[in-house]
Amino acid sequence: MLFNDALPLTAYTESCKMSTMNRQYDARKISWDSQRIQDLRRHLGLTQRELAERLGTRQQTISEWETGMYQPRGASATLLSIVAEQSRFKYTT
Repeated sequence: MLFNDALPLTAYTESCKMSTMNRQYDARKISWDSQRIQDLRRHLGLTQRELAERLGTRQQTISEWETGMYQPRGASATLLSIVAEQSRFKYTT
């Protein structure tokens, strides 16, 4: 499993930085639409609330992404890209 309840997000993001030092994630390459976000969350085996806690956001934000009200951008989109790659989530660009 990608996320570990005992591992705080800051430690997780530092871990990602260390394991991907020479790698650049470009959130613009992946269109994080509502279905793709929901598919990633289900791939991780998480509820909206659990994903929100692990990403450091609100459950309402995850819900708004999954209903298409808003799309993640900036750091959120980049973090989703990192999570997707680290969890071997299969998506197409």
